[in-house]
Amino acid sequence: MLLNETAEKIRSMEIRGAGRIARSAVAALRDHAAGLDTSDTASFLRAMKEAADLLVATRPTAVSLPNAVQAAMRSLEGVKSVEEGKAAIKAASDSFILSSRHAVEWIGEIGARHISDGDVILTHCNSEAALSCILTAHREGKAIEVFATEVRPRNQGLLTIRALNDAGIPTNFIVDSAVRSYINDVDLVITGADAITVNGAVVNKIGTAQIALTAHEARTPMLVAAETYKFAPRTILGERIAIEERETAEVLDPAIAAGLPHVRVRNPAFDVTPGRYVDLIVTEIGAIPPAMAYMIIRDHLGWGIGEFHKAFEIDERIQE
Repeated sequence: MLLNETAEKIRSMEIRGAGRIARSAVAALRDHAAGLDTSDTASFLRAMKEAADLLVATRPTAVSLPNAVQAAMRSLEGVKSVEEGKAAIKAASDSFILSSRHAVEWIGEIGARHISDGDVILTHCNSEAALSCILTAHREGKAIEVFATEVRPRNQGLLTIRALNDAGIPTNFIVDSAVRSYINDVDLVITGADAITVNGAVVNKIGTAQIALTAHEARTPMLVAAETYKFAPRTILGERIAIEERETAEVLDPAIAAGLPHVRVRNPAFDVTPGRYVDLIVTEIGAIPPAMAYMIIRDHLGWGIGEFHKAFEIDERIQE
């Protein structure tokens, strides 16, 4: 797939889901590098930087996107020729795509351990990782039932219920605002994440925070299933994750909106769930409490104090 085509499909949500977005982006970088017709290393690196910037700009909230792109682009550091660069980014991209797919499988195995036979599970949006936990538990022979939300305004819940239906899992499809009406029938909430901050706050599809608050009130455990590349290193610096606000036409027909000059349609795609409302974050390297998010960033993503100072110095140079 061409770079611009991939970027547009990510921007328009034809390619959706943090893991799928990340894999598609690095695959686009790999293919773009392979197709560059230049023998000048500096020109090649500039072209790759422009490609990376284009992809990262498509969705500002999903941290998996910049983390994946940076993982691939890091392979170009110190390359001496175009051919070496093409080989390096191909190897890095292929490695990321493979590890990303394995991560979803491992999360499913780990998450399924926290699902008991007979559990009723509530899930929100369409998360590969969250679905992996549910589907793995079902394959293990656990008799489970699921409540799945509609997920306005893009209706990603339809993708979720199709997957659950195809697996033969009894599923209840509800509108987002019905969660509180059914939370006392639920044993466990499992969602995915688009980003996780250093203090364990979870950025996920709009409506997740309300579900978490409802689950907390009902004393229903809440699990978040997320690959480690969804943790946000630069939140160590105090940076906030930008919440993407999408076009108003997703919420209200433009023809109707035109007749309502005093109405402003708001369409945030994500919200932030405080870590205190999350019981466990299930990653491919284990299940952790939200308070341990820093350890993932430090030990698994390599963002120790040295990287903190380096990033801080870079930011200072930019400001100067």
